[in-house]
Amino acid sequence: MAPAPLVICLGEALIDRLGPHGGDPAVDPARCDDRLGGAPANVACALMRLGTPSGFLGRLGRDAIGAAFRALFAARGVDTAALQWDAERPTRIVLVRRDASGDRQFGGFAGDRGAGFADQALDASALSAALGPLLATARWLLVGTIPLASPAAASALQLACREAAAAGVALALDVNWRPTFWDPAADPASGPTPAQSAAIAPLLQQAALLKCAAEEARWLFGSDDPAVVSAALPQHPDVVVTDGGAPLRWCFSGRSGELRAFRVPVVDTTGAGDAFTAGLLHGLLHNPSQSELHNQPEPLLRFASACGALVCQGAGAIDPQPSANAVEAFLASHDA
Repeated sequence: MAPAPLVICLGEALIDRLGPHGGDPAVDPARCDDRLGGAPANVACALMRLGTPSGFLGRLGRDAIGAAFRALFAARGVDTAALQWDAERPTRIVLVRRDASGDRQFGGFAGDRGAGFADQALDASALSAALGPLLATARWLLVGTIPLASPAAASALQLACREAAAAGVALALDVNWRPTFWDPAADPASGPTPAQSAAIAPLLQQAALLKCAAEEARWLFGSDDPAVVSAALPQHPDVVVTDGGAPLRWCFSGRSGELRAFRVPVVDTTGAGDAFTAGLLHGLLHNPSQSELHNQPEPLLRFASACGALVCQGAGAIDPQPSANAVEAFLASHDA
């Protein structure tokens, strides 16, 4: 039997339709590269590749994309006992623009037949029935903010967070702000409105581990200093602030620092942050001394950063995900 999940990843699984470098996936589909993705699905798959048992909680359409995810999760060993299937709504396709350097911007969706997408209809009542056995063994629940953009999925996410708290399962939050999921006409570079920030606030106040991009931290906290972010929340979570190729900054147990990004040839940055999150959770679960880890988190953060750097060197979010041995080999060849 497969080991019980130590991390439960809740949210979206979808297709990232990667446009040609400098091109538009909406008008140049012949040169697009369709890749399985979605932040929670990416993290679940990356954890399994690293050797940490994971489960995915989400909703997929009964379509070719859903079938591809079924095969992927089975191949990776991701627990799908709580995976929901939607006969009416398709799996979402996200249009991703890439510039010449591989950086990406999310620019709308494809595939909607008029009833929305399967991930928007995640059902709280069905989820509740499946959560108990998973939370009995899990140590972390990993979520993002995208489910909050749809009423049904928001209810399911909020239920999972409540039940995780009751079961003593820690919450890891990757903000992963994507305005087009809330409003397809929104500027992809815009921040959350006051109402959207208010919807996100309960997740921020429960998280034991918070990962956000620098601009997300500025929108939500008025500062991209991880110590300021941690101090602004009642539970004083561990905080990691990423900023592309700039140094990563962190605050663990009140101790702050930064880590330079690895310099690697970039093919596609999609999923690099999710690989980082998986590396972080993997290290937190497998480090024998949590107190030592919090006093000296640099090795853990280098491991997580290496996971992201390796994903940047391949196309898509999932295919390039490394094993723990591959990460260690990378670190050995990039010794500080």
